[in-house]
Amino acid sequence: MGEKEYVYDTYCGLYCGACPVLMANEREDEEWIAVTAEQWKCKPEDLHCRGCKTEVTAAFCTNCGMRVCAREKGLEFCSECTDYPCEMVTTFRNDNASHHSVIINNLERIKEIGGEKWLEEQKERWSCLQCGTRFGWYTEKCSKCDTEVYNAVAEEKDLSV
Repeated sequence: MGEKEYVYDTYCGLYCGACPVLMANEREDEEWIAVTAEQWKCKPEDLHCRGCKTEVTAAFCTNCGMRVCAREKGLEFCSECTDYPCEMVTTFRNDNASHHSVIINNLERIKEIGGEKWLEEQKERWSCLQCGTRFGWYTEKCSKCDTEVYNAVAEEKDLSV
């Protein structure tokens, strides 16, 4: 993997391409990283990330139990495990972070169509329908055309119905 390559899939089924931390790293937005680090009471270097499946991960992802477990077992995705869905996956899916609510749906979709096609779908899903600009999990309006976007909060509500 090259020095500035980013990886958007995760072991647990999240799409890192919509992660605001990874997106800030891609655009080399050190100001956003510094402000966010202060808000989250961590160091800016704790927010340097190129994706869950790389060696450069944000501090809160580095020791993620699902990441550690999947790597130890040599899995690409948690859904390949004989214990899937385990307590770690279901607890993560059911926590208070809206963007976590889709992981089981995503893992099932990956099993159905494969990781590469799923990544293509996710790239489209996390792009503005009006202009194609990428947006993050909690973005409410497209930064380019100001169109409302379907974010993780709205998606979680739809999954709960």
